[in-house]
Amino acid sequence: MLARAARPAFTALAAASLPAVRTAGFHSSGAQLATLRELEQRVKSVRNIEKITKSMKMIAATKLNKAQRAMAAAKAYGEANNEVFKNSEAVAPEGGRELFIVVSSDKGLCGGIHSSVSKRAKIEFAKVSPSAGDAHSSDGPSIVVLGDKPKAQLGRAMPNNLALSFNQIGKDVPTFSDAAAIADLIFKSGLEFDKISIIYNAYISAIAFESHIMEAYSEQALRNAPSFAAYEQEEDTTKDLAEFSLANAIFAALVEGHASEINSRRNAMDNASKNAGEMIQKLSMEYNRGRQAAITNELVDIVTGASAV
Repeated sequence: MLARAARPAFTALAAASLPAVRTAGFHSSGAQLATLRELEQRVKSVRNIEKITKSMKMIAATKLNKAQRAMAAAKAYGEANNEVFKNSEAVAPEGGRELFIVVSSDKGLCGGIHSSVSKRAKIEFAKVSPSAGDAHSSDGPSIVVLGDKPKAQLGRAMPNNLALSFNQIGKDVPTFSDAAAIADLIFKSGLEFDKISIIYNAYISAIAFESHIMEAYSEQALRNAPSFAAYEQEEDTTKDLAEFSLANAIFAALVEGHASEINSRRNAMDNASKNAGEMIQKLSMEYNRGRQAAITNELVDIVTGASAV
């Protein structure tokens, strides 16, 4: 209990300190409001991202059915090639020249599709070239790249071995005409090879893909195959067969790689949408806590001011 004589002095001191208390509360509240506005903007931004990723997931899911049907039909081309090379016992001569064709696309936002074939190409390239790790060396087989994404990755590792590149790949389901045009340009480019290794992404399941290699052989390798004579030919069509088999192999690899890419993009967008949803929950909780803290501080300021008066 304050002494009667001291009460006037305490009342004057409380009145003098009241403006300072209110001013401090105002600055604290302003900082909290700024933080709350930032959180609110972040929540809006993440919600917009979530809408985009969900839309991209729906588009990919719609395209996937078409890509899977095309893949099932195109696999027959690759299987027919394998039967011809297997039955004819075609092999590349020892020390023969090898050509790598890396199949991917120009688009991103599809997980590790592009890095999968690029890493496989580097591994296979290192097996046949002792200077695979030297970016300034032009030793080793030539590389043909389908798609800008793997071109950028392989261009940093082995720029002197990139012989040809094609873009505008993967906009829609590839056709045999696309594959035939690519094969024709490869033959017209003058690249010398006995064996071709086509590196592409094989569709394993709805959640998995894997880099595979499909082989094709040159006209000379087919002529020298031990059992190639079993195929009766009225005219010498070996050259046409070699070109047609390369187009078949490229077509099968393009279509299966396209299906793997669409599936991977759908999964990537699904994961991105889930991550955005979790971030929205976290930011919303943080925003609500900050808002509640600001309201509590305002109430404390009011009660303190009233008590001081």
